[in-house]
Amino acid sequence: MELGKAFHMNGGLGLTGYSHNSSLQRRDREIVKHVIRRAVVDAFLAVQPACLSIADLGCSSGPNALLSTEGLVGAVKDACRKSSLEPPEFMVFLNDLPSNDFNSVFVGVPEFIRKAVGGCGASVFMSGVPGSFYRRLFPSNSLHFIHSSYSLHWLSQAPISLLDGDGKSTNKGRTYLSTASSFPVQESYLRQFQDDFSLFLRLRSRELVSGARMALIMLGRRTRDHSDDAATLLWDLLDEAFAAMVLKGEVREEEVDSYNAHFYAPSLEEIEVQVEREGSFAIECLELFEGKGTKEDATGAGTIAMSIRAIQEPLLRQHFREDLIEKLFDVYNKVVERELTQRDVKSINIVSVLKKLA
Repeated sequence: MELGKAFHMNGGLGLTGYSHNSSLQRRDREIVKHVIRRAVVDAFLAVQPACLSIADLGCSSGPNALLSTEGLVGAVKDACRKSSLEPPEFMVFLNDLPSNDFNSVFVGVPEFIRKAVGGCGASVFMSGVPGSFYRRLFPSNSLHFIHSSYSLHWLSQAPISLLDGDGKSTNKGRTYLSTASSFPVQESYLRQFQDDFSLFLRLRSRELVSGARMALIMLGRRTRDHSDDAATLLWDLLDEAFAAMVLKGEVREEEVDSYNAHFYAPSLEEIEVQVEREGSFAIECLELFEGKGTKEDATGAGTIAMSIRAIQEPLLRQHFREDLIEKLFDVYNKVVERELTQRDVKSINIVSVLKKLA
């Protein structure tokens, strides 16, 4: 299914809540929300269970944590009304790491349920499920729909193969991949993604019933190789900010070299290959879309820097001293601001809908 037609870190890092609340990613999710809602309706109609079980992996803890779920429940209610079907009960599982602030999510649950039920007679039940999605989270054959938004580009760990025999990083001067990264570094990141994504698919296939769907949104890249600078630009600018601080003696070069992002932006082909290799799912939708540019909607360097900070800060705080973080993002904001005078910045996103095979 094509985008123009009907349309078509959680993994141990405590990051999904931060990326899920990025204002840029929240805005980009709006572009494909109809894809996700169509998928949950298809999942319901395939089985028509009395209780529809939905899991949101990487639910986050901010004010928008329940927005995606609200849209899913509303889509199924609308489909039932149009088809004169009795709406199901809803069992919604909100997953993130144990470090996620679930209390801040649950404060909004009563209002969410009031709006979700909306006089239709359906019941909505909610539960928190702490844990990494790189392990089993739910009983076998217990879920009808899984949704994950801007979480699966987070790896379970930085590739171990980036370290040489002395334990030093072979990705010197870089926090992630760049267009200039060596082939071994690119292969290290690809293998880590292949291992993690295959594990994710295998675990979820155990938890989903036959005919269930998964709808996944993640950051990606346009090209098969790593020549797509749109996928690495903001990381390259972060490297530039670090390099400026090294020159000023504000951070040691060795300290920066030892930091590698637990992140990977896959291509469409890489996702397709892993889905086919694992064998539990059929691809119903696999499309790349560009997010809105920063210039066309008047957002600027501050918004981008804050978004990257929200994504990266938990990891950075584990690796660098506290006072360095503020200095780093002061420099980063200036670097991004300079870049925006020369080019527009758009995110590269991938949306996929996978159907569990019998």
